[in-house]
Amino acid sequence: MVFRSRPGARAGHQKQRPGGTAEGFTDEVAELVPIEATDTLDAEVRALARQIASRLLIPRAKKDARSQRGAGAIASVPYRRGSDEIDLDKTIEMLAERPVPEDEDIIVRERVRTRRSVVLVVDVSGSMKGERIRTAAAIVGALAGELSNDDLALIAFWSDAAVLQTFGQHQSPDRLLDLLTSIPARGLTNVGFPLELAAQELRKRPAQDARVLLLSDCVHNAGPDPRPIAALLPRLDVMLDLSGEHDTELARDLTRAGRGVLQTVLTHRDVAPALTRIFTA
Repeated sequence: MVFRSRPGARAGHQKQRPGGTAEGFTDEVAELVPIEATDTLDAEVRALARQIASRLLIPRAKKDARSQRGAGAIASVPYRRGSDEIDLDKTIEMLAERPVPEDEDIIVRERVRTRRSVVLVVDVSGSMKGERIRTAAAIVGALAGELSNDDLALIAFWSDAAVLQTFGQHQSPDRLLDLLTSIPARGLTNVGFPLELAAQELRKRPAQDARVLLLSDCVHNAGPDPRPIAALLPRLDVMLDLSGEHDTELARDLTRAGRGVLQTVLTHRDVAPALTRIFTA
């Protein structure tokens, strides 16, 4: 689904930021239209996305009470070989009912895996060619593979936005990449609008580990100020694309408002380590 601004939208003022970057504000009205994949992704780029996906490992806590990092909450569960911290209170309750216990009657404390809900928001404004499309493809391919058992939504945006996958859908990485590259490159960048869509998506699936991951140069020149929208998200991480013009100040403001992490990427080679740092911060 694509949100497209109607013709005749009234443009707002342009504010010049330090370094010469123009920040624009408009009051565009959006409408919803469909989008279909056209299988335009270059075979070399597709192979690269798969290669990076295979190298990506977003650490997650082991099911072991000794592990204190990563996603997951400590819970009392029946003994499964390998656990070593007994929940004495709950075990005593269980033994009071069963004088001759089985292994499963011993209650232990483990870190239980929590489901992650991630909305990936990808900037497709301007020219989606060369290194920029490689970086975008690498991120989509990596997350689609790594989060196959979690909730992943994908939104592409320019001055408007396209919802390529919602929570509950499980499209292949190749399908998502085809959808992403089927969108014609557009000139303006509205950062706030896709963040609003991401917030709507996250409300569908409340999760302990819920976040929005934004890939953009953050050169915002259409739509309202995105900072207040970022502040409403459970967490907003930003991967700032340095391959062309970019706005580091806005990227910092967004991550600060969204209580997230800022990472910079210059080429597709930066994707895997940046993602790992974001998901372990």
